[in-house]
Amino acid sequence: MSLFTNKTLLITGGTGSFGNTVLKRFLETDIGEIRVFSRDEKKQDDMRHEFQQKYPEVADKLKFYIGDVRDLQSVKNAMHGVNYIFHAAALKQVPSCEFFPVEAVKTNVLGTDNVLTAAIEEGVECVICLSTDKAAYPVNAMGTSKAMMEKVVVAKSRTVSPQKTKICCTRYGNVLCSRGSVVPLWIEQIREGKPITITEPSMTRFVMSLEEAVDLVLFAFENGESGDILVQKAPACTIEVLAKAVTELFAPETEIKVIGIRHGEKMYETLLTNEECANAVDMGNFYRVPADKRGLNYDKYFNEGNKERNTLTEFNSNNTELWNVEQVKEKLLSLSYIQNELANWNK
Repeated sequence: MSLFTNKTLLITGGTGSFGNTVLKRFLETDIGEIRVFSRDEKKQDDMRHEFQQKYPEVADKLKFYIGDVRDLQSVKNAMHGVNYIFHAAALKQVPSCEFFPVEAVKTNVLGTDNVLTAAIEEGVECVICLSTDKAAYPVNAMGTSKAMMEKVVVAKSRTVSPQKTKICCTRYGNVLCSRGSVVPLWIEQIREGKPITITEPSMTRFVMSLEEAVDLVLFAFENGESGDILVQKAPACTIEVLAKAVTELFAPETEIKVIGIRHGEKMYETLLTNEECANAVDMGNFYRVPADKRGLNYDKYFNEGNKERNTLTEFNSNNTELWNVEQVKEKLLSLSYIQNELANWNK
């Protein structure tokens, strides 16, 4: 963790699943300070007590800031002396954003602009913004707001030297067992003796752990160039396969009930659009999409042909590696959340 030695890291939306995972990864390293910025004092208080209990020797590295990314001044109040930012604050629930799209814009678009404005003014060295596969070919308000967030990231990256502030974006799919995700809901339904509810059995989603989400952010931090969007070459599975994997681990006799697609949901998700694939750079387990750094003067392009495009086409949850039930079960069993739930299941 030499890049973070004695550095100050700010995590917006830091009380969420991603923030908790980052803290567990970083707190016992030689990082100087980690600031958690969010608007929920109860979650901050719970996190403070949890980490003081679990990591008493290093808990003083953890600082909490109440604020809202919608309020530029409150963001600036937390920014002094910060070296790096992981921007995770967002409205993420698809149905709620469908009903309150302006709220999604305020947090996901304007909030990101506030974070980047404050970071540039303060001379923060690197900002990694967290996006979603729903930003590619968006059909719902959450995805559309995240797509606009990505445009803000690229536009801001053009206004500042990368030697002063590097700004990158990561895009990933559904994170298994993150707060508000479907697997914890299913486990609760099983515990209550109810059928588990799925939307559409053939719907596909990328499969990713919280640890892998952090790995992607760290990869972007170390390897991304300003304005880049970076994605992981994630596998996927159908919702039916995921449901069967969960029931087989906890209660094989559980009924799986189909309730239909929710507001704004897609049948499959896309991590790279066909257009992005034209310029994507293959980096092994990751793809890097460089920002289009051309200016507004298009006259000089009228007489120049396009360079040959990549053969890669759209990368989505239907054309990636599709996992079966056993593969998904193995992945689930590697997660500490599932291990803890199974350990407590029959107590």
